[in-house]
Amino acid sequence: MKAGSTLALTIQGNGDPVSETIRRDRANLRELLHQHGALLLRGFDVGGVDGFEAAVRELSGPPLTYTEQSSPRSVIKGKVYTSTEYPAQAEIPLHNEMSYQATWPLVLYFHCVEPPLTQGATPLSSTRVVHDLIDPSVREEFVRRKWMAVRNYRDDIGLRWWQAFNTKDRDEVERLCEDGGIEAQWIGQDGLRTRAVREPVHRHPVTGDAVWFNHVVIFHVSSLPAPTRSGLLEICGEDGLPNNTYYGDGEPIPDDVTDHLRDCYRQASTRFDYRRDDLLVVDNMLVSHGREPFTGPRKIAVAMGEASDA
Repeated sequence: MKAGSTLALTIQGNGDPVSETIRRDRANLRELLHQHGALLLRGFDVGGVDGFEAAVRELSGPPLTYTEQSSPRSVIKGKVYTSTEYPAQAEIPLHNEMSYQATWPLVLYFHCVEPPLTQGATPLSSTRVVHDLIDPSVREEFVRRKWMAVRNYRDDIGLRWWQAFNTKDRDEVERLCEDGGIEAQWIGQDGLRTRAVREPVHRHPVTGDAVWFNHVVIFHVSSLPAPTRSGLLEICGEDGLPNNTYYGDGEPIPDDVTDHLRDCYRQASTRFDYRRDDLLVVDNMLVSHGREPFTGPRKIAVAMGEASDA
């Protein structure tokens, strides 16, 4: 294998099965993942959905179920999912998967089944670098006040609560919320509002590095395209938005603060163009990811591993 030196670190194969390669070199690959934050295994034979899942198991153990979801996606097979099913022209801002939850996957996997014709990259941004780029006064205020995720599951816009929680049993939803440190409030006939206060900065459980790990920016109303933002505010009001973020005490986060945070993500971001059968492995706490708009088919299978609550 030949290693590169950027985010993601490229590991070049020669057509050999990727799951066998991971089995032989697992300890070294995990060390490289913690050092660089993301690995791009290129030139290997992934072996379809079964081979993809086998690769996940070799590096991370059994894949995780996608729970308390925030975006639409479909099951391909078992615990292998489609990437977020947003329109091709939409950009998905940089974020860390499930960082609004009490537990999250430590490792993410992206398998390029069919590359797009143009753009469609999965941009990456080091959360260690983002942490250090943030104005200390901004970062310290978040550390002091924490941050709050407010989500509304409505019957007309966005996800329904039974889609997000994978159950139509209200008692089970309330139990899941209680276990996850979430305040749940039933609204009307079929609505649910949740609130959760989380830490903005975490320590990586292996490296010990301080990382900017949260959904402050991507859930904030300022991340919506202007026409969508004004339309949703007119229909839902601020309290009824599908997602929004606040300081942990419930006070608004000013747009100039989220603009600053967004700029820090951009300064730390890198990208690469997908090739067929690329396997991207991302340490979810060390690296945030997003999605560029694209043209063409773009089929990316995803899986998650290693539950963490660091």
